[in-house]
Amino acid sequence: MIFKIVPRSDSAAGTDSIDAVARHHLRSVIVLSALGFVLVLIAILSIASGALEVSPGQVVSIFGDLAGLQFSPFAERQAAVVLAIRVPRVLLDILVGAGLAVSGAALQGLFRNPLADPGLIGVSSGAALAAVFVIVLGATVPPSVTELLGMFMLPLAAFGGGFAATVVVYRFSAGARGVSVATMLLAGIAINAFAGSLTGLLIFTATDAQLRSITFWSMGSTGGATWRSIGSVAILIILPVFLILRTSRALNVLLLGESEAGHLGFPIERLKRRIVACAAMSVGAAVSVSGIIGFVGLVCPHLLRLAFGPDHRLLLPGSALLGAILLMTADLFARTIVTPAELPIGIVTALLGAPFFLYLLIRQRQVQL
Repeated sequence: MIFKIVPRSDSAAGTDSIDAVARHHLRSVIVLSALGFVLVLIAILSIASGALEVSPGQVVSIFGDLAGLQFSPFAERQAAVVLAIRVPRVLLDILVGAGLAVSGAALQGLFRNPLADPGLIGVSSGAALAAVFVIVLGATVPPSVTELLGMFMLPLAAFGGGFAATVVVYRFSAGARGVSVATMLLAGIAINAFAGSLTGLLIFTATDAQLRSITFWSMGSTGGATWRSIGSVAILIILPVFLILRTSRALNVLLLGESEAGHLGFPIERLKRRIVACAAMSVGAAVSVSGIIGFVGLVCPHLLRLAFGPDHRLLLPGSALLGAILLMTADLFARTIVTPAELPIGIVTALLGAPFFLYLLIRQRQVQL
Protein backbone atom coordinates (compact mmCIF):
# COMPACT_ATOMS: atom_id res chain seq x y z
CA MET A 1 0.00 0.00 0.00
CA ILE A 2 1.38 3.43 -0.96
CA PHE A 3 0.63 6.46 1.19
CA LYS A 4 0.68 9.76 -0.55
CA ILE A 5 1.48 12.87 1.48
CA VAL A 6 -0.65 15.74 0.32
CA PRO A 7 0.59 19.16 1.42
CA ARG A 8 -1.94 21.30 3.20
CA SER A 9 -3.24 24.24 1.29
CA ASP A 10 -2.59 27.78 2.39
CA SER A 11 -6.30 28.25 3.01
CA ALA A 12 -6.38 25.26 5.42
CA ALA A 13 -3.35 26.55 7.31
CA GLY A 14 -4.88 29.99 7.48
CA THR A 15 -8.13 28.54 8.81
CA ASP A 16 -6.26 26.68 11.57
CA SER A 17 -4.43 29.90 12.46
CA ILE A 18 -7.70 31.80 12.70
CA ASP A 19 -9.21 29.02 14.83
CA ALA A 20 -6.22 29.10 17.19
CA VAL A 21 -6.55 32.86 17.61
CA ALA A 22 -10.29 32.51 18.23
CA ARG A 23 -9.73 29.76 20.83
CA HIS A 24 -7.10 31.88 22.59
CA HIS A 25 -9.39 34.89 22.61
CA LEU A 26 -12.30 32.82 23.95
CA ARG A 27 -10.13 31.30 26.69
CA SER A 28 -8.86 34.75 27.69
CA VAL A 29 -12.39 36.13 27.87
CA ILE A 30 -13.55 33.20 30.00
CA VAL A 31 -10.59 33.38 32.42
CA LEU A 32 -10.72 37.17 32.82
CA SER A 33 -14.52 37.14 33.20
CA ALA A 34 -14.28 34.46 35.90
CA LEU A 35 -11.61 36.42 37.76
CA GLY A 36 -13.68 39.59 37.45
CA PHE A 37 -16.74 37.80 38.86
CA VAL A 38 -14.73 36.50 41.82
CA LEU A 39 -13.30 39.98 42.36
CA VAL A 40 -16.80 41.47 42.65
CA LEU A 41 -17.93 38.73 45.06
CA ILE A 42 -14.89 39.14 47.32
CA ALA A 43 -15.29 42.93 47.24
CA ILE A 44 -18.93 42.72 48.37
CA LEU A 45 -18.05 40.19 51.10
CA SER A 46 -15.16 42.35 52.28
CA ILE A 47 -17.33 45.48 52.42
CA ALA A 48 -20.00 43.58 54.35
CA SER A 49 -17.57 42.14 56.94
CA GLY A 50 -16.57 44.05 60.04
CA ALA A 51 -17.52 45.05 63.57
CA LEU A 52 -20.73 46.67 62.33
CA GLU A 53 -23.00 44.08 60.77
CA VAL A 54 -23.92 44.82 57.16
CA SER A 55 -25.39 42.14 54.92
CA PRO A 56 -24.27 41.73 51.29
CA GLY A 57 -27.79 42.70 50.23
CA GLN A 58 -27.53 45.92 52.21
CA VAL A 59 -24.16 46.64 50.58
CA VAL A 60 -25.78 46.34 47.15
CA SER A 61 -28.69 48.49 48.36
CA ILE A 62 -26.32 51.22 49.63
CA PHE A 63 -24.68 51.41 46.21
CA GLY A 64 -28.07 51.30 44.54
CA ASP A 65 -29.28 54.18 46.69
CA LEU A 66 -26.55 56.36 45.18
CA ALA A 67 -28.24 55.79 41.82
CA GLY A 68 -31.76 56.27 43.19
CA LEU A 69 -32.47 52.55 43.67
CA GLN A 70 -32.98 50.66 46.92
CA PHE A 71 -33.32 46.90 47.24
CA SER A 72 -33.30 46.35 51.03
CA PRO A 73 -33.49 48.72 54.02
CA PHE A 74 -30.33 49.92 55.76
CA ALA A 75 -29.44 52.37 58.50
CA GLU A 76 -27.68 55.67 57.91
CA ARG A 77 -24.87 54.50 60.19
CA GLN A 78 -24.33 51.44 58.00
CA ALA A 79 -24.14 53.59 54.87
CA ALA A 80 -21.67 55.97 56.52
CA VAL A 81 -19.37 53.13 57.60
CA VAL A 82 -19.52 51.44 54.21
CA LEU A 83 -18.89 54.55 52.12
CA ALA A 84 -16.37 56.30 54.39
CA ILE A 85 -14.33 53.37 55.75
CA ARG A 86 -14.86 50.04 54.02
CA VAL A 87 -15.16 51.08 50.37
CA PRO A 88 -11.91 53.12 50.42
CA ARG A 89 -10.13 50.18 52.05
CA VAL A 90 -11.39 47.71 49.45
CA LEU A 91 -10.49 50.07 46.61
CA LEU A 92 -7.00 50.46 48.05
CA ASP A 93 -6.69 46.66 48.28
CA ILE A 94 -7.62 46.45 44.60
CA LEU A 95 -5.18 49.17 43.53
CA VAL A 96 -2.25 47.88 45.58
CA GLY A 97 -2.87 44.22 44.74
CA ALA A 98 -3.17 44.92 41.02
CA GLY A 99 -0.11 47.18 41.01
CA LEU A 100 2.10 44.70 42.84
CA ALA A 101 0.96 41.69 40.79
CA VAL A 102 1.31 43.37 37.39
CA SER A 103 4.71 44.78 38.36
CA GLY A 104 5.82 41.31 39.44
CA ALA A 105 4.62 39.75 36.19
CA ALA A 106 6.40 42.43 34.14
CA LEU A 107 9.67 42.06 36.07
CA GLN A 108 9.49 38.28 35.68
CA GLY A 109 9.05 38.74 31.95
CA LEU A 110 11.90 41.24 31.81
CA PHE A 111 14.28 39.05 33.81
CA ARG A 112 12.85 35.93 32.13
CA ASN A 113 12.69 34.22 35.50
CA PRO A 114 9.64 33.41 37.69
CA LEU A 115 11.58 34.20 40.88
CA ALA A 116 11.67 37.95 40.24
CA ASP A 117 9.49 39.91 42.65
CA PRO A 118 9.36 43.57 43.69
CA GLY A 119 10.03 42.59 47.28
CA LEU A 120 12.77 40.05 46.64
CA ILE A 121 14.84 42.31 44.40
CA GLY A 122 14.69 45.33 46.69
CA VAL A 123 12.08 47.52 45.01
CA SER A 124 9.74 47.53 48.01
CA SER A 125 12.51 48.16 50.55
CA GLY A 126 13.93 50.97 48.42
CA ALA A 127 10.50 52.56 48.16
CA ALA A 128 9.88 52.15 51.90
CA LEU A 129 13.25 53.72 52.72
CA ALA A 130 12.38 56.81 50.68
CA ALA A 131 8.94 57.00 52.31
CA VAL A 132 10.42 56.73 55.81
CA PHE A 133 12.96 59.40 54.86
CA VAL A 134 10.10 61.77 54.03
CA ILE A 135 8.32 60.92 57.31
CA VAL A 136 11.39 61.53 59.48
CA LEU A 137 13.17 64.31 57.59
CA GLY A 138 10.25 65.86 55.75
CA ALA A 139 10.56 69.02 57.84
CA THR A 140 13.97 69.69 56.27
CA VAL A 141 12.46 69.84 52.76
CA PRO A 142 12.03 73.43 51.51
CA PRO A 143 8.41 74.60 51.99
CA SER A 144 8.21 75.55 48.31
CA VAL A 145 8.83 71.92 47.32
CA THR A 146 6.27 70.67 49.83
CA GLU A 147 3.64 73.10 48.56
CA LEU A 148 4.40 72.20 44.95
CA LEU A 149 4.15 68.43 45.37
CA GLY A 150 1.43 68.44 48.02
CA MET A 151 -0.09 65.03 48.68
CA PHE A 152 2.04 63.51 45.88
CA MET A 153 5.29 64.10 47.78
CA LEU A 154 5.30 60.76 49.62
CA PRO A 155 4.31 58.59 46.60
CA LEU A 156 6.88 60.33 44.38
CA ALA A 157 9.62 59.82 46.96
CA ALA A 158 8.70 56.13 47.21
CA PHE A 159 8.77 55.89 43.41
CA GLY A 160 12.29 57.35 43.37
CA GLY A 161 13.50 54.85 45.96
CA GLY A 162 11.95 51.89 44.18
CA PHE A 163 13.28 53.03 40.81
CA ALA A 164 16.84 53.39 42.15
CA ALA A 165 16.72 49.92 43.72
CA THR A 166 15.42 48.35 40.49
CA VAL A 167 18.13 49.97 38.38
CA VAL A 168 20.90 48.83 40.73
CA VAL A 169 19.67 45.23 40.82
CA TYR A 170 19.25 45.09 37.06
CA ARG A 171 22.73 46.53 36.43
CA PHE A 172 24.29 43.90 38.67
CA SER A 173 22.32 40.94 37.29
CA ALA A 174 22.51 41.73 33.55
CA GLY A 175 25.55 40.45 31.69
CA ALA A 176 26.70 39.37 28.27
CA ARG A 177 24.84 36.06 28.62
CA GLY A 178 21.63 37.59 29.87
CA VAL A 179 20.24 38.03 33.35
CA SER A 180 21.72 35.87 36.10
CA VAL A 181 19.02 34.91 38.60
CA ALA A 182 21.61 34.08 41.26
CA THR A 183 23.18 37.53 40.93
CA MET A 184 19.73 39.09 40.87
CA LEU A 185 18.72 37.46 44.15
CA LEU A 186 22.06 38.28 45.79
CA ALA A 187 21.82 41.89 44.65
CA GLY A 188 18.27 42.03 45.95
CA ILE A 189 19.41 40.70 49.33
CA ALA A 190 22.14 43.34 49.45
CA ILE A 191 19.72 46.14 48.52
CA ASN A 192 17.21 44.94 51.12
CA ALA A 193 19.92 44.83 53.80
CA PHE A 194 21.32 48.24 52.86
CA ALA A 195 17.87 49.87 52.74
CA GLY A 196 16.99 48.19 56.05
CA SER A 197 20.11 49.54 57.73
CA LEU A 198 19.43 53.09 56.53
CA THR A 199 15.83 52.74 57.68
CA GLY A 200 17.18 51.67 61.06
CA LEU A 201 19.26 54.84 61.27
CA LEU A 202 16.19 56.92 60.49
CA ILE A 203 14.20 55.06 63.13
CA PHE A 204 16.95 55.80 65.65
CA THR A 205 16.47 59.53 65.09
CA ALA A 206 12.66 59.45 64.85
CA THR A 207 10.25 60.84 67.41
CA ASP A 208 7.57 58.74 69.12
CA ALA A 209 4.90 59.95 66.70
CA GLN A 210 7.14 59.16 63.73
CA LEU A 211 7.92 55.71 65.16
CA ARG A 212 4.23 54.85 65.17
CA SER A 213 4.04 55.84 61.52
CA ILE A 214 7.18 53.90 60.60
CA THR A 215 5.86 50.73 62.25
CA PHE A 216 3.13 50.84 59.62
CA TRP A 217 5.70 50.52 56.81
CA SER A 218 7.45 47.49 58.27
CA MET A 219 4.42 45.16 58.25
CA GLY A 220 2.02 46.57 55.71
CA SER A 221 -1.63 47.49 56.12
CA THR A 222 -4.46 49.13 54.22
CA GLY A 223 -6.29 50.08 57.42
CA GLY A 224 -5.50 53.75 56.97
CA ALA A 225 -7.24 53.98 53.61
CA THR A 226 -9.14 57.20 52.95
CA TRP A 227 -10.54 58.81 49.85
CA ARG A 228 -7.65 61.30 50.06
CA SER A 229 -4.98 58.59 50.14
CA ILE A 230 -6.63 56.82 47.20
CA GLY A 231 -6.70 60.07 45.26
CA SER A 232 -3.00 60.64 45.89
CA VAL A 233 -1.87 57.29 44.45
CA ALA A 234 -4.60 56.13 42.08
CA ILE A 235 -3.09 57.70 38.96
CA LEU A 236 0.43 56.64 40.01
CA ILE A 237 -0.72 53.00 40.07
CA ILE A 238 -3.29 52.91 37.27
CA LEU A 239 -1.11 54.70 34.69
CA PRO A 240 1.96 52.41 34.99
CA VAL A 241 -0.27 49.32 35.08
CA PHE A 242 -1.94 50.48 31.85
CA LEU A 243 1.45 51.12 30.22
CA ILE A 244 2.72 47.68 31.30
CA LEU A 245 -0.38 46.02 29.83
CA ARG A 246 0.54 47.55 26.48
CA THR A 247 3.91 45.72 26.55
CA SER A 248 2.37 42.22 26.52
CA ARG A 249 3.32 41.46 22.90
CA ALA A 250 6.89 42.70 23.40
CA LEU A 251 7.26 40.63 26.57
CA ASN A 252 6.10 37.54 24.68
CA VAL A 253 8.82 38.09 22.08
CA LEU A 254 11.37 38.81 24.81
CA LEU A 255 10.89 35.25 26.05
CA LEU A 256 12.90 34.18 22.99
CA GLY A 257 15.88 36.26 24.16
CA GLU A 258 16.99 39.87 23.87
CA SER A 259 18.93 39.42 20.63
CA GLU A 260 16.06 37.59 18.95
CA ALA A 261 13.57 40.25 20.04
CA GLY A 262 15.92 42.95 18.76
CA HIS A 263 16.22 41.24 15.37
CA LEU A 264 12.43 41.21 15.14
CA GLY A 265 12.39 44.99 15.44
CA PHE A 266 11.45 45.52 19.09
CA PRO A 267 13.23 48.40 20.90
CA ILE A 268 14.60 46.32 23.77
CA GLU A 269 16.37 49.07 25.69
CA ARG A 270 13.31 51.30 25.56
CA LEU A 271 11.17 48.36 26.69
CA LYS A 272 13.50 47.76 29.65
CA ARG A 273 13.34 51.40 30.71
CA ARG A 274 9.56 51.46 30.44
CA ILE A 275 9.05 48.32 32.51
CA VAL A 276 11.59 49.35 35.16
CA ALA A 277 10.10 52.84 35.45
CA CYS A 278 6.49 51.62 35.48
CA ALA A 279 7.17 48.86 38.02
CA ALA A 280 9.03 51.28 40.28
CA MET A 281 6.26 53.88 40.05
CA SER A 282 3.49 51.38 40.73
CA VAL A 283 5.27 49.62 43.61
CA GLY A 284 6.51 52.91 45.05
CA ALA A 285 3.02 54.39 45.08
CA ALA A 286 1.62 51.19 46.61
CA VAL A 287 4.27 51.14 49.35
CA SER A 288 3.64 54.81 50.14
CA VAL A 289 0.06 54.04 51.24
CA SER A 290 0.21 50.39 52.33
CA GLY A 291 3.76 49.74 53.52
CA ILE A 292 5.72 46.67 52.50
CA ILE A 293 3.45 43.83 51.35
CA GLY A 294 5.51 40.98 50.01
CA PHE A 295 5.01 38.03 47.66
CA VAL A 296 1.87 39.28 45.86
CA GLY A 297 3.97 40.01 42.79
CA LEU A 298 5.55 36.55 43.02
CA VAL A 299 2.57 34.30 43.69
CA CYS A 300 -0.12 35.70 41.36
CA PRO A 301 1.79 35.70 38.03
CA HIS A 302 3.25 32.27 38.68
CA LEU A 303 -0.12 30.71 39.51
CA LEU A 304 -1.53 32.04 36.24
CA ARG A 305 1.56 30.94 34.35
CA LEU A 306 1.22 27.39 35.69
CA ALA A 307 -2.47 27.29 34.79
CA PHE A 308 -2.60 29.06 31.42
CA GLY A 309 0.95 29.37 30.11
CA PRO A 310 3.34 32.31 29.68
CA ASP A 311 1.30 34.41 27.23
CA HIS A 312 1.49 37.93 28.67
CA ARG A 313 -1.67 38.97 26.83
CA LEU A 314 -3.54 36.91 29.42
CA LEU A 315 -0.90 36.89 32.17
CA LEU A 316 -0.75 40.66 32.75
CA PRO A 317 -4.49 41.48 33.01
CA GLY A 318 -5.07 38.20 34.84
CA SER A 319 -2.36 39.12 37.35
CA ALA A 320 -4.06 42.47 37.97
CA LEU A 321 -7.35 40.75 38.82
CA LEU A 322 -5.79 37.91 40.81
CA GLY A 323 -3.54 40.32 42.73
CA ALA A 324 -6.57 42.38 43.74
CA ILE A 325 -8.43 39.21 44.77
CA LEU A 326 -5.48 37.90 46.79
CA LEU A 327 -4.90 41.15 48.66
CA MET A 328 -8.60 41.66 49.41
CA THR A 329 -8.81 38.08 50.71
CA ALA A 330 -5.67 38.50 52.84
CA ASP A 331 -6.97 41.82 54.20
CA LEU A 332 -10.35 40.27 54.99
CA PHE A 333 -8.60 37.44 56.84
CA ALA A 334 -6.26 39.85 58.66
CA ARG A 335 -9.04 42.01 60.07
CA THR A 336 -11.51 39.25 60.99
CA ILE A 337 -9.39 36.36 62.31
CA VAL A 338 -8.45 38.14 65.58
CA THR A 339 -11.40 40.54 65.94
CA PRO A 340 -11.48 43.18 67.42
CA ALA A 341 -7.71 43.37 66.85
CA GLU A 342 -6.19 43.34 63.36
CA LEU A 343 -3.22 41.48 61.91
CA PRO A 344 -0.84 43.36 59.61
CA ILE A 345 -1.63 42.27 56.09
CA GLY A 346 2.06 41.81 55.30
CA ILE A 347 2.18 38.95 57.81
CA VAL A 348 -0.66 37.13 56.04
CA THR A 349 0.87 37.48 52.57
CA ALA A 350 4.27 36.38 53.89
CA LEU A 351 2.76 33.26 55.47
CA LEU A 352 1.32 32.42 52.05
CA GLY A 353 4.19 33.57 49.87
CA ALA A 354 7.26 32.29 51.71
CA PRO A 355 6.36 28.58 51.37
CA PHE A 356 5.40 29.19 47.75
CA PHE A 357 8.78 30.79 47.07
CA LEU A 358 10.54 27.77 48.60
CA TYR A 359 8.42 25.54 46.35
CA LEU A 360 9.58 27.52 43.31
CA LEU A 361 13.22 27.14 44.35
CA ILE A 362 12.84 23.37 44.81
CA ARG A 363 10.98 23.05 41.51
CA GLN A 364 13.60 25.03 39.61
CA ARG A 365 16.38 22.97 41.16
CA GLN A 366 14.69 19.73 40.05
CA VAL A 367 14.35 21.10 36.50
CA GLN A 368 18.06 22.02 36.41
CA LEU A 369 19.00 18.53 37.60
